[in-house]
Amino acid sequence: MEHIKPPTTRPPTLFERLVQALERLAPPTRARPDFAAAEAFVWQAKTRHFQPVHAINRVPLSLLKGIDLQLEQLLENTRRFANGLPANNALLWGARGMGKSSLIKAVHGTVASEITKKGKSDTQLKLIEIHREDIDSLPTCLTELRTASDAFIVFTDDLSFDHDDTSYKSLKAVLEGGIEGRPDNVIFYATSNRRHLMPRDMVENEQSSALHPSEPVEEKVSLSDRFGLWLGFHSCSQDEYLEMVRVYADYFNLKYSKTSLQRQALAWSMARGARSGRVAWQFIQDLAGQQGVSLKG
Repeated sequence: MEHIKPPTTRPPTLFERLVQALERLAPPTRARPDFAAAEAFVWQAKTRHFQPVHAINRVPLSLLKGIDLQLEQLLENTRRFANGLPANNALLWGARGMGKSSLIKAVHGTVASEITKKGKSDTQLKLIEIHREDIDSLPTCLTELRTASDAFIVFTDDLSFDHDDTSYKSLKAVLEGGIEGRPDNVIFYATSNRRHLMPRDMVENEQSSALHPSEPVEEKVSLSDRFGLWLGFHSCSQDEYLEMVRVYADYFNLKYSKTSLQRQALAWSMARGARSGRVAWQFIQDLAGQQGVSLKG
């Protein structure tokens, strides 16, 4: 029987070896984000990934009291954006615990629900949270969102900048001044306890050491100016605080007498040294616990 020689394998050429080496070095193709997976996502800067949030921590818009004007303005701005009309980036600044981040989440829920009821299933309104420490990755985040078919509210909570922090420049460029600018399908909302996002001593130090003292101040202030909508939140009155408590108590069907509820709520606020929506909610959680009532769902 004649012996059949196996076919010889041709060694790869230098060009083929270079191509193979480049293919091994190239990063794997990343899958496009699946924004149909949830209503909200958290941007993971290190992995360039949008983590779905299947249960958003928010309260109904009707439960937010003492901030009627701010609610009306942010709701109208968001509706315009969702309908493809001009709208402004928004900075919600002011007193702690007065519902700044709660308002953003509640407004998103309201407008997203309105869009769904209208049957606009091709374009949904999504909420993207970017953590304060990842703000320098905001341009990368927006690049991922630019080609998506949905509309996005990108928000960061408790935004401020301290000494030696230059990430504000990335935010400044994205909001208005960058070569690409903000994508048409994205709006940026931020909350902060500071109106101008910078500590006073940081601005004063830069002013005293500058050749032209007014320039550092103007640069810092101009960051806030890039938010077209400024919404101020201030400490609530006693009557507003008690109204917040009453609305929460009614919504969750807690048992109470008006006199007893007011007395306990005021004692709670005095122990905390503050009156705010957050203090009212914490009192309601304590009262619900005493009565064995769950506040879930």
